[in-house]
Amino acid sequence: MVAFGKKLKERQIQEWQGYYINYKLMKKRVKQYAHQIEVGTLDRRHVLKDFSRMLDNQIEKIVLFLLEQQGLLASRLTKLREQHDALEEQPEFSQIAELREAYRAVGQDLLKLLYFVEMNAIGLRKILKKFDKRFGYRFTDYYVKTRANHPYSQLQQVFKHVGLGAVVGAVSRNLHELQDRQGSYLSIYDPPALPLQDPVVDLIKAAVDRLSYSTNFLNFLAQHALIMQEELPAPTEEHIDEERYHFMSLLLNLANTFLYMVNTYIIVPTADDYSMSLGAAATVCGVVIGAMAVAQVFSSVYFSAWSNRSYFRPLVFSSIVLFVGNTMYALAYDMNSLVVLLLGRLFCGLGSARAVNRRYISDCVPLKIRMQASAGFVSASALGMACGPALAGILQTNFKIYKLTFNQDTLPGWVMAAAWLVYLIWLWISFKEPSHDVEERPSPHASNSEPAENDALEKGLKQPLLITSEDKQEDDEDQEGDGSEEASEESRQPATSIASAYRLLTPSVKVQLLIYFMLKYAMEILLSESSVITTYYFSWSTGTVAIFLACLGLTVLPVNIVVGSYISNMFEDSRQILLASEIMVCVGILLSFHVILPYTVPQYVCSGLITFVFAEVLEGVNLSLLSRVMSSRLSRGTYNGGLLSTEAGTIARVIADATITLAGYLGESKLLNITLLPSLIICLSSIVATCFTYNSLY
Repeated sequence: MVAFGKKLKERQIQEWQGYYINYKLMKKRVKQYAHQIEVGTLDRRHVLKDFSRMLDNQIEKIVLFLLEQQGLLASRLTKLREQHDALEEQPEFSQIAELREAYRAVGQDLLKLLYFVEMNAIGLRKILKKFDKRFGYRFTDYYVKTRANHPYSQLQQVFKHVGLGAVVGAVSRNLHELQDRQGSYLSIYDPPALPLQDPVVDLIKAAVDRLSYSTNFLNFLAQHALIMQEELPAPTEEHIDEERYHFMSLLLNLANTFLYMVNTYIIVPTADDYSMSLGAAATVCGVVIGAMAVAQVFSSVYFSAWSNRSYFRPLVFSSIVLFVGNTMYALAYDMNSLVVLLLGRLFCGLGSARAVNRRYISDCVPLKIRMQASAGFVSASALGMACGPALAGILQTNFKIYKLTFNQDTLPGWVMAAAWLVYLIWLWISFKEPSHDVEERPSPHASNSEPAENDALEKGLKQPLLITSEDKQEDDEDQEGDGSEEASEESRQPATSIASAYRLLTPSVKVQLLIYFMLKYAMEILLSESSVITTYYFSWSTGTVAIFLACLGLTVLPVNIVVGSYISNMFEDSRQILLASEIMVCVGILLSFHVILPYTVPQYVCSGLITFVFAEVLEGVNLSLLSRVMSSRLSRGTYNGGLLSTEAGTIARVIADATITLAGYLGESKLLNITLLPSLIICLSSIVATCFTYNSLY
């Protein structure tokens, strides 16, 4: 991994070299400030004033050059518009073709300008983040708010690319009009929008989409998946991704995610009844449900390691193990064996290939559609979570074929075994194993020939402006020597164990993992004991429990739409949403306690809905923040950031399910309050940790 400073130098357009942000100088100045404060020759007030002035000068240099280039492009477009008007009166095919090429040339220069803005925006964000980290001060918030909200803001030109939209619109509209529409009078503004076929327009549109970064629904879901990416991949990576990408293989990974989530939750409405039919207490359902999570703690690690060498073989192994596990789960009824039942669930957990699914999207899906694929991963999980209980509610029948019993307890196992068998056949026929030995090639230097420069420019414009790993290289760059642009190779290697990965976590990341643990614990308590609680207090049938759980699952995507598209845009700091969501989860838990007789259905349903919905909000915002602050060393390798979050959530589920079973020994009348008490304590601890950590850091 190459430091950002070197990447910036390599990818600069040579004739514009003096107008880029001087990232190397500013990084060196930050180190000087740190040393001067340490020896007592400077105070913080002077540092803040001096650094603010330096940033203002850098931004002014960038913006004035940007305005100058916009003016040149606008002047060229004005002259082309005059030619276009003349051709409308006396159209000539050869002149139309020449005019189209002239607009394309403007489009190519516009692409260069967009890439110029992109590189400078990344540099500004990284140096602000580095300053905050060095001095433990929320300088970024202060600087962005004071500059961006000012009526004469120059920062808006960089981050909002004010004015470039008009140039983009002019190029796109005119290229659209010059295409052969065979009498069509529609323009790019008329719905439905006609597809823009010109490659230059497609490239411009993609570049503008990245520059127009905001926490919209699609990006919110992508970060929810915690599929981590490198900030500025080499230009050759897009070509490599295209070679490795196979749509059907991606679809198979998403199908695996969906089926596994169905498999996890399909037994929840009937697990207590199944336990009692085998002679155990109803609260043993906690162990039955949690056995899958116990095995997943270990399977996540070996699947993550296996995905370094193959994607096909782990998916085949996963399908076979899940087929066997579900068959054992179904056969346990006729064998009258609780041990076989638990072994079946353990086998299902050993087939958890979510680490492979995440890794495939991260490594084999092209950057231009990786966000959509990541959002698909989260959507498949949410849909599976809703379909599992709903399917259990449908399977309310009882019959025998030979000596095999098919009822509401065993049918979830038989149905899922059949589903995994069909999936295995589909996988064997359709999956294409991507190459794992792609040779790495150095990125072309900006000073190479013009074709190479243009190729690097266009490919570079396909890279995201603000990917989820925005400042992951900071830890590495802080270890650089004064005259060196690259940190030691050892400091850039991925983590080699859980312990080494844990040592890379900052205090804020640890708090966010605690929050993730808390919300998974609270959700698992709510879902896993729902059948026992509702049967004891309200005498609900299995079908009613299934409908309740399915309705909870169906809230996942609407909640993410609201948070990703609206709420997150109403707050400048996501930590405000984070803390508010934690408080609301705490409120939901408090309302769930049985302190007033009698315990009513509205109280249970409303408190459960508050807990679940705000836990979902909290999960999305938390993983979104987590994905932006993880170390770059946790973006690759076996022990990556996705694995850490998965392990934290899985361990929380295991402990929650064990709590349900242990609390059951005290009687079902005390089960609700006893299981809610740890949820409340953990939730309050996470709120305190959130307030303390962010106040101490900033």
